[in-house]
Amino acid sequence: MSDQPNISGSNDPLSGSTPGTGSGTGGSSGGSQTAGAKAQAQKAADELKAAAQAKADELRGRAEEYYGEARHRAEEYYGQARERARTFQDDGEAYIRENPVRAVLTAIGAGFVLGLLFRR
Repeated sequence: MSDQPNISGSNDPLSGSTPGTGSGTGGSSGGSQTAGAKAQAQKAADELKAAAQAKADELRGRAEEYYGEARHRAEEYYGQARERARTFQDDGEAYIRENPVRAVLTAIGAGFVLGLLFRR
């Protein structure tokens, strides 16, 4: 902006003539300059809006892609953990069926030790 006062009598910074051009009286050439400046400002604003929207769309797409990959990995890890837990459970059941006396004695011993620990 210029440090010179606006001599056109308008408060609109785009309505006056620029220093060194025009008569500064707000004649017909000032009106066309104002319209041109407003049109130029509107065009710049529209271009900025379009660029911001394109960048937002790009970032949204990238975020959705990362989310999809992370979700896929999480589902995969969950499935692997579930399978391991199922295998551990099946192995435990098979051991108990093959060694029922040993399993019962182990459970009694573990209960006795836990009882002593929690009593104190």
